[in-house]
Amino acid sequence: MLEISEIDILNRIRRDNTWWENGTDKILEKDFPKRDYFPAFYHLVSQRNIKRAVVLMGPRQVGKTVMAKQAVYDLLSAGETPNHIFFSSLDTPIMMGKGLETILRLYVDNFGDETAGGWIIFDEVQYLKDWEIHLKSLVDSYPQYKFVVTGSAAAVLKRKSQESGAGRFSDFILPPLSYKEFLRFQKIDYNSDIAILNNAFMDYLAYGGYPEIVLNEKLQDSAQQYLKSDIIDKVLLRDLPSLYGVTDVQEMHRLFSTLVYNTSQEISLEKLSHNSGVSKATLKKYIEYFEGAFLIRKLSRIDENAKSFKRERTFKVYITNPSLYAALFGALDIDDPKMGALAETAVLAQTFNGFSSSLFSYARWRDGKTDREVDLVSLNKYSLKPETAIEVKWSDRIKNNVSEASNIAAFSLKNNLSGHSVLITTRTFQSSINFRAANIYCSTTVSYCWSMAEFAINRLEDEVGLSIDKP
Repeated sequence: MLEISEIDILNRIRRDNTWWENGTDKILEKDFPKRDYFPAFYHLVSQRNIKRAVVLMGPRQVGKTVMAKQAVYDLLSAGETPNHIFFSSLDTPIMMGKGLETILRLYVDNFGDETAGGWIIFDEVQYLKDWEIHLKSLVDSYPQYKFVVTGSAAAVLKRKSQESGAGRFSDFILPPLSYKEFLRFQKIDYNSDIAILNNAFMDYLAYGGYPEIVLNEKLQDSAQQYLKSDIIDKVLLRDLPSLYGVTDVQEMHRLFSTLVYNTSQEISLEKLSHNSGVSKATLKKYIEYFEGAFLIRKLSRIDENAKSFKRERTFKVYITNPSLYAALFGALDIDDPKMGALAETAVLAQTFNGFSSSLFSYARWRDGKTDREVDLVSLNKYSLKPETAIEVKWSDRIKNNVSEASNIAAFSLKNNLSGHSVLITTRTFQSSINFRAANIYCSTTVSYCWSMAEFAINRLEDEVGLSIDKP
């Protein structure tokens, strides 16, 4: 049986690093629009003096590899020596099974300058067993190099990087496209008429989370098929079974489809187990796997006093990008009754990108014979008291019927919230209203999505110590 020769591996290395011979000319990714997350990511990558590996993680097809290549282009444009930047894709058959140090030594001994150091970029690192242990060792053993790795199945990577790379790794999560990024990629002005923005929002719900589709009109015609085969099926049929040893992939697929269909709805494990015939313990594991693959987010329940429950009997599940709904069940029309659920899902997707989901809950309680609910409540990190309350509506009924605000008004008065900290999103209506002494601000859903996406980037740039003057 023939083994892969060192010459074949070296030839592959040359093909992956075209800038060694051609400079920046063959880096095709330089022509793609950059994610809003790029400046913060590049800031971390460019800091060679900080001996921490940058771990870029996120779901499939959100542009991790492209962003890594764009970082290469910017490093070269800043005057870095081409052969001091090494890129290796670990998902190619010729590299599978090779240890990180083995690959590094092949580069150093044949192409690099070990004294000068540089950048080492390993793409799709999740394909290598115990990558986090090997990476930590490389950070310690080769301080002259800045290490950058990318990978899918975000929470799995994050857990491993935190456990094995304490003090050695800087985790960086790249989510699906925000609504704000989608508008920019589509060259749509945010100051456009609300009808244009809402129509763009419908496209965002259908396919807008994934750059390759957004930038390719031909793919948009088959977006549902692309999303299902290239993202959902590969995660459920390949990634999760290989990471967790799942044997009944059909059972797991059925559960995921159920959760997608019920995005933003309250779920009971008891009922879900009874209806599916799957044990609660297994359901919990599957849900953890879906969270690990960045497919869903959970939201815990609080009562009208913002108190959590000792036993989690119910919770809400949101898909991390509403395009996943279109992939399985088709895109919705603008007046579809399910639009409220998908609008809420989109709002949560932008919000979670700027905050830890653990700081958010939904409020649900019984008031006499009436069940009341507030979609989203943010809690202070230290006191765990409510700071904001939000209800997402895909209608303008509130304009002529202020009683639509009764739930959020009751919650805000109970918890001393007012003004812009109490928000109802609408379809086109924007104003302040009062209901039973509660002051409530109404803003369009698309405006709130845009502003939360902007906030997420500002918060991230502050966290990495990046200061950028913005117009």
